Amino acid sequence: MAATREDWSRPLWVHGPGRVASVRSAWWGSDPKSPQLILKKTNPNASERGPFANRNSHHHHHHHHRHRLLLLLPDPPGRRRRRRRPPRPAAARSLPRRPTLDSVEKIVEDFAMDLAINPFSSGTRLRDMIRAIRACKTAAEERAVVRRECAAIRAAISEGDQDYRHRNMAKLMFIHMLGYPTHFGQMECLKLIAAAGFPEKRIGYLGLMLLLDERQEVLMLVTNSLKQDLNHSNQFIVGLALCALGNICSAEMARDLSPEVERLLQSREPNTKKKAALCSIRIVRKVPDLAENFMGSAVSLLKEKHHGVLISAVQLCAELCKASKEALEYLRKNCLDGLVRILRDVSNSSYAPEYDIAGITDPFLHIRVLKLMRILGQGDADCSEFVNDILAQVATKTESNKNAGNAILYECVETIMGIEATSGLRVLAINILGRFLSNRDNNIRYVALNMLMKAMEVDTQAVQRHRATILECVKDADVSIRKRALELVYLLVNDANAKSLTKELVDYLEVSDQDFKDDLTAKICSIVEKFSQDKLWYLDQMFKVLSLAGNYVKDDVWHALIVLISNASELQGYSVRSLYKALLACGEQESLVRVAVWCIGEYGEMLVNNVGMLDIEEPITVTESDAVDAVEVSLKRYSADVTTRAMCLVSLLKLSSRFPPTSERIKEIVAQNKGNTVLELQQRSIEFNSIIQRHQSIKSSLLERMPVIDEASYLAKRAASTQATISSDKLAAAATPGSSLKLPNGVAKPPPAPLADLLDLSSDDAPATTSAPTTAPNDFLQDLLGIGLTDTSTAGGAPSASTDILMDLLSIGSSPVQNGPPTVSNFSLPGQAETKVAPVTPQVVDLLDDENTAYPPITAFQSAALKITFNFKKQSGKPQETTIHASFTNLTSNTFTDFIFQAAVPKFIQLRLDPASSNTLPASGNDSVTQSLSVTNNQHGQKPLAMRIRITYKVNGEDRLEQGQINNFPAGL
Repeated sequence: MAATREDWSRPLWVHGPGRVASVRSAWWGSDPKSPQLILKKTNPNASERGPFANRNSHHHHHHHHRHRLLLLLPDPPGRRRRRRRPPRPAAARSLPRRPTLDSVEKIVEDFAMDLAINPFSSGTRLRDMIRAIRACKTAAEERAVVRRECAAIRAAISEGDQDYRHRNMAKLMFIHMLGYPTHFGQMECLKLIAAAGFPEKRIGYLGLMLLLDERQEVLMLVTNSLKQDLNHSNQFIVGLALCALGNICSAEMARDLSPEVERLLQSREPNTKKKAALCSIRIVRKVPDLAENFMGSAVSLLKEKHHGVLISAVQLCAELCKASKEALEYLRKNCLDGLVRILRDVSNSSYAPEYDIAGITDPFLHIRVLKLMRILGQGDADCSEFVNDILAQVATKTESNKNAGNAILYECVETIMGIEATSGLRVLAINILGRFLSNRDNNIRYVALNMLMKAMEVDTQAVQRHRATILECVKDADVSIRKRALELVYLLVNDANAKSLTKELVDYLEVSDQDFKDDLTAKICSIVEKFSQDKLWYLDQMFKVLSLAGNYVKDDVWHALIVLISNASELQGYSVRSLYKALLACGEQESLVRVAVWCIGEYGEMLVNNVGMLDIEEPITVTESDAVDAVEVSLKRYSADVTTRAMCLVSLLKLSSRFPPTSERIKEIVAQNKGNTVLELQQRSIEFNSIIQRHQSIKSSLLERMPVIDEASYLAKRAASTQATISSDKLAAAATPGSSLKLPNGVAKPPPAPLADLLDLSSDDAPATTSAPTTAPNDFLQDLLGIGLTDTSTAGGAPSASTDILMDLLSIGSSPVQNGPPTVSNFSLPGQAETKVAPVTPQVVDLLDDENTAYPPITAFQSAALKITFNFKKQSGKPQETTIHASFTNLTSNTFTDFIFQAAVPKFIQLRLDPASSNTLPASGNDSVTQSLSVTNNQHGQKPLAMRIRITYKVNGEDRLEQGQINNFPAGL
């Protein structure tokens, strides 16, 4: 079918991949040529649609442009006779004079395929690729788009396409930011950097900083280009090179290019100086040995007027101080004048719109200069005195009504606290922090509390003046501020203000949030235990805490309370009456219920008969039935746990002996638990019921009051356990093997790796230990309270049956201690000292040594009060067995009584302790106590002997404790 003129004027629509193209015919004039196709964009909203238009193309995004293909054909024969047409060329003669629609469609389709209308071709713009990626609705679609785009970029790279190299690099950077690999484009960065033009270099350096890091070997190839650009006459190209070098500089590049950077520090362009200073910081970090090359230039930069150069110079000086002690001393002598001048100028300068922030001129420069002053003045009295005046000026003149001013004031306070400032200046700084506490901004209050905690180490009295404000922060709505303020209050407590602060905290405990009660309860209990001046005040505060937050009280706290009550005979009646009243009022507090039912079971007759009434008490009337009722209610409380119910059963059993008329009722209550699904409660119920019914003859003696618990031994064990826990937590947080840790008692202890390997303490097996004969505590109380009070061992030096308790008692899990004077722990009893034993590097064991070799005696342990000497003896044919004769000498003028020596060894060693010759150690070394130890090293020749020791004794009735580690055994044992 021949096409008419109307057919040629109508557009034809064909589909390309992702595009819709339209075709319109056109007629040439005088110069006929072969048919041509022209691709033009069309409006997607155009009303023209041909018969081949995609009617479902509405899913295409409106921002995608469609393209129009114009088919240019030779001029058809016209009707004008006056104009002579030139002859048609041969190519045109091959076409039909009037092409059909089918032939046009074929030409268009072939053209579309040849042109490869593809949004992922290397010639497409970055914007189109980003749109295509963002249009993806699934991760799989995104990966497909990225994969096709990367394939097109690889093809362009392999073909050496230079026209779109910069565009491909921009695409690679975007793909890299999406997390896809782009290593194949790294060399393109170098080619762009080597180009002469600024646009190519800019995109090349940007790709270099983004796609590569200092560990890539490709960087070796860019060093020469960087050097050339650093010497370029165009300051902007120099800036590009400096920026790239400051971001990806390696140690090798730093050594090669540092001379160029030093030269650029003297440039006349402020922008170049600024970037060179920042690049110098990177060089100094990578190669600290080059720090001395930049010292003079850094000081000269402090004389500049441009604030960007000044900030960079100050930061460079700070980095030099960290890198080299020589640089620190040099800058202390040469740059303080410049820093003071800079700070004074910016503080007193008039309004400068280019630097003004909230009415303050360049607060960033303020803060950088103050930080450098802190570095220079730390530990140097002369430097500190030199900057005192300017710090006082900044602290007094800076306005605190804007955040920028508060930032400067905070940095000024931190600088004052970090240098050797005068006391008056420190008081001024702490007063600024006090004003911060009244600020409405939570961030400002929080950083003020943090800084006040640091200030406690410098000037406690100045911080004490703001105690009331800090207490108000404990009641703040923000949980972070509450916790930080509580920690600060805990540090503020001393003997003088313990009672008042405790009262404030206990009052707040009643209304505090549930989430905060845990921390608040722990701090109150710690304060009460640490600063209690009399037992009555201690009991009152603990009873209040148990009543208000008994569910948050730790087990060791109420254990210690029971121990104190058992030792305070004059306060036992007061305690049981107070706890009885608290139990009736607050029966839902778990720890309160446990302590109350224990006291009612032990001192029930005191409750009923009002024994030991104090003047401050009001008389109450409690019958035997009332006491049983209180325990029964606690037993049947639905929320009571197994431990509480077990303690209630024990309390009822004891009341059956103290209140005989209630025996039948108690028997019925106990019998109700015979079918309990909890085995422990069922067993106790059956056994206790049998005692009440069938064993009347032994019931009274069996249910007597518990023996008085040795308070000193319990507190010593608790302190050792707490110290071991703190030590293990600190050691777990240590980042480097060589770092030392500062424990609360101020003793620096190294990480435990060598000792852990030596003693093999990482194993689950507990080391085998024995101890000298000691008085065995009541096993029933241990079962009742779930705590081991002392070590239990059999007479005659037999192995202990409770090795785990001894291991806990000796704190085997703690780190080794170093040699030094006796140090009193914050967690120890008064007079208790922990003495460190110097470890000696074990000598290489001679495996061919004779078994009968005489081993020299050693001083195994020595403190200011005690000396221990070991003598060794081996039996022929048994090299792994060693007999140690220990000799204990008293170095003081006081006699030691109740002397007990205990030891623990790793699991590969067996230890047996014979009884000591005496438990009294005479004064002044007049006589000594001896004790024999039998040691069997099952890994003889592989691992040396190691032992931890613990010595307890009394001096004038006061308990003393010494412990340490012995590593200096002779080689071959």
